[in-house]
Parts: sequence; structure tokens; C-alpha cells
Amino acid sequence: MQPETRYTRSGEVNIAYQVVGEGPMDLVYVMGWVSNIDLFWAEARLERFLSRLASFSRLILFDKRGTGLSDRVPNDQLPTIEQRMDDVRAVMDAAGSERAALFGVSEGGPMAAVFASTYPQRTSALVMYGTYAKRVRTEDYPWAPTPEERQRWYDLLQRDWGRDADLAVLAPSIADDPQVRQWWGSYLRQSASPGAALALARMNTQIDIRQVLPAIRVPTLVIHRTGDRDIDVGGARWMAERIPGARYVELPGDDHLPWAGDQDALLGEIEEFLTGVRHVDVSDRVLATVLFTDIVGSTERAAAVGDREWRELLSRHHALVRREVERFRGREIDTAGDGFLVSFDGPARGIRCACAIRDGVRAIGLEIRAGLHTGECEVMGDQLTGLAVHTGARVAALAGPSEVLVSSTVRDLVAGAGLEFADRGEHELKGVPGSWHLFAVQG
Repeated sequence: MQPETRYTRSGEVNIAYQVVGEGPMDLVYVMGWVSNIDLFWAEARLERFLSRLASFSRLILFDKRGTGLSDRVPNDQLPTIEQRMDDVRAVMDAAGSERAALFGVSEGGPMAAVFASTYPQRTSALVMYGTYAKRVRTEDYPWAPTPEERQRWYDLLQRDWGRDADLAVLAPSIADDPQVRQWWGSYLRQSASPGAALALARMNTQIDIRQVLPAIRVPTLVIHRTGDRDIDVGGARWMAERIPGARYVELPGDDHLPWAGDQDALLGEIEEFLTGVRHVDVSDRVLATVLFTDIVGSTERAAAVGDREWRELLSRHHALVRREVERFRGREIDTAGDGFLVSFDGPARGIRCACAIRDGVRAIGLEIRAGLHTGECEVMGDQLTGLAVHTGARVAALAGPSEVLVSSTVRDLVAGAGLEFADRGEHELKGVPGSWHLFAVQG
């Protein structure tokens, strides 16, 4: 569930914040550049990332002034580092947090570092991920962009704000996902106006905390991905050498956004650093049989019978599917239009459910196609994801009218269950490695 968004005053400005979890330590998540804490929870990967942080802490999220749900301010009065620190203190006070660890991400890293060195009595630890000490290249700091490169970035912001143009740099592992691209564009638009985004980018370019680093006296973790396309890893190595006693961890990957790519490796390092224990969640992946169904010729049928009758037919179809899913102890994962995704803890029940649905909908003048596959799935809240789910969808797409098609994995697992199959041969499944032997359920 999305947590409640609250407000507190920082001077004359209202700052939006959320508190998630009930862990033994407080952790303030300091985002860089722009944010919208309500929209954090609309992206499954980010929701999972934050939920994991909240599993071992009392996680405090906020939008700095001028961004997201906090008060907008004129572009020539965007927050300085000092004002950002005021906002953090105001949020901590409102949340009843006397002392907290700070997790500074990207442009949030420098502010978190200054806060930790200025208010060590309120900072239990500092984590800096994917961040920098300086944002413009000089001879003594060659890992930052050149002024010309920053100008190209400004030009891109002015031209493409609110679209997904920068996602290939910030999160290349998920940049081709259309749902992520749509969410990212909406997230940017609702985090800041184009003018504010550009003004913040220009302001962040002026940041230089090199002289602050030796003054950090709290336990510090500097963590970076080797191939980060937005911020060069060399700067992270340099910073870690200059923070007294800092621990440095470098992880493989080229995503800049912390929740993209292998978030478990990153989360494990953070949790172990802050708590001394690395949590292993054995329930993150489960073996499951996935069933996909959809109505054959639904568009044509809807056009033929009209909207009202089609809605009634669809309602009867959904009720029938859900009744059979419950009878065979399945779990409805998703419903989109006229299709269902259902999971089962046994493939035989999945097949018998699919056959019952197929036979049942014939009585109301409909035909379905169905496909099943068994494999290891990733659990993300109430959803199942991963290659096994993708494979099941591709199997279903190849099924004919009133056909229940299964992968060879399913066929092999139900040996001795009294089910019969017809060989449908080898097939290439789009986006799935290798070739797959498919079988149609008989009877």
C-alpha cells in the first residue's frame, strides 16, 4: 500500500514526506535532482526497492522544496544545500527522528555528506550511492563532465523534458520497457516543471564538496556501479579515499538509478553496512505454474453483438473463470481486458483448470486459447514476473481456438496424472532463449 503523505514546515515552505516501516533504525532517503514521493510507488521495481529498505529501517522519504509534492518556489529561489539541510531537519523533527542514517543518491549525495559533517549528532551513518564530489571537470577532478557536456545536457532537458530521452543513460537495463518509459515521463513531469528542472540541473552543476569530505566523521559507505553511464566511477573511488574510515564497494552494472539492474546486490551491501546483517529473502523466487487465457476473436465478437451485450458476456466469462480458478486452488495474478494470468502450485491443477474454463465458456458461445508453463518466478508484491511468466505468455499466444497448449516442462511434470497430449513440435518463442517443444492437451 502507498504510505500516507504528510506535510511539515521548513521556514515558510511546506515539505511533503512519508514514513514507511517500523525498523529499529531511522533511514532518510535523500533523492537527487527531482522527485515525487507519491509516484515512487507506481513503479514496481522502485516500490520493491523502497519496501526492502523499509524492511530493516523506519524509512523517511521527502520531496525537497520546489519539487514533487512540496511547495513550488520561484526558479531563482531553488534550494541551496543549506536550505536542503533545513528541509531534512524539519522532516526528521516531524517524523520524531532524533538521529538517522542518510542515504544520498546521485545529486542527493553531496547534501547528505554536508549534513553528516555539519550535524554528526543527528547522523548515525552515511551511505552515498552513484554520486560525486564535483560536477564539472577540472585537472584535479577529471571524472566529471566538461562544461560542453553539461550544456548538451541542458539542451536535452529543454528539448525533451517529460519524455524518456535520458532513460537509456540512467537505466539502460530497463530503458526498452514501454511501461517504464511511460511512468518515467509522467514521473518527471509531476516532479518539476521544465524550467525548475533546468534551473536545478544548473545549480547542481556548481556543487563542489571536495573540502568537506575529510570532515565527515560518521560511519560512511560509498557505493557505485562500475559502468554507471551518468556519473563516472572514478569520482567515487576518489571520494572514498578522502573520507576518514569510509568503506568503498564497487558493484558491476551500468545503471545509475539504484532500483534498476541488480538491486539486491546494492540493497544487501546497504543493509549489511547499517545493520551488520545481510538479509536473504528466500521467498523472492518461487516455482509456479502460470496459466494465460484469452478469448478468441474478442474484437470481432464485440463488434458483432454491441457494447452492452459484450459487457454482459465478458462479465459472465470473468465469473466463470474465477469460479474455476477457485475450484482448482489457483491464484489470479492479473486481468487485462479479456485475458487472465493465474498461478498454481501444481501443473496438473493448472491444466485441469484451463480445460474446465475452455469447456465452460463454450456454453456461453465463447472460445478461449490457453497456455501453461512451469518455472521459477520472481515475486514482486502480489505479482509474478520473470522469464517463466514471459514463456507462459508466448506459449499461450501460439495456442489455437479451444486449445490448451503446454510447454514440455509442464508435460514432463504431470507424467502419471492421466493426462494425454498431442505433439505440436518445436517452436521459437519470441524473447525466450532456445527452442521449445510444445504439446496440446487432449480431451
